[in-house]
Amino acid sequence: MRMKTCPRCESSIDDEARYCIDCGAPQTEAAAEELDEYVQRQAQQVASESGASGNGFGDEAADDGGDDGFVATANLTDRQQLWRRGCYVAGYGTIVVALTLVPRIGAFFLILGGIAILPPIRRLTAEPLGSSLKREVMVGLYAILSLVGVLLLVFL
Repeated sequence: MRMKTCPRCESSIDDEARYCIDCGAPQTEAAAEELDEYVQRQAQQVASESGASGNGFGDEAADDGGDDGFVATANLTDRQQLWRRGCYVAGYGTIVVALTLVPRIGAFFLILGGIAILPPIRRLTAEPLGSSLKREVMVGLYAILSLVGVLLLVFL
């Protein structure tokens, strides 16, 4: 058997191999077409599965306003997009400020507050609790933790 090299990764492969054993790149036109058809079938299957429940998360995500990090931006109203962007700005801004003050005890409460308001955290914490956390709870946790952090930074 003769050996040739893969044009993608330069590995030595069998002359009659359809795919590279190292990187998986197709080595013949037939293999490339087969791979392309497989990828298209998989994409259609994923699209049909996510389209079956609307946004891929069932009624829960539709009920909570869809302001978590997993809903496509095109499905959100302007108000929901503004809310989500505001949560990201407030959350990451608070975390960045708190990281500059890490040796002080109040910084840890600011970090927790920043994490609490981030939309992806809302999705992660909603599942185990059995119901979605509403915006009011997110904002409440953020306000309480941030207030405690600021008070500790000022008075300690």
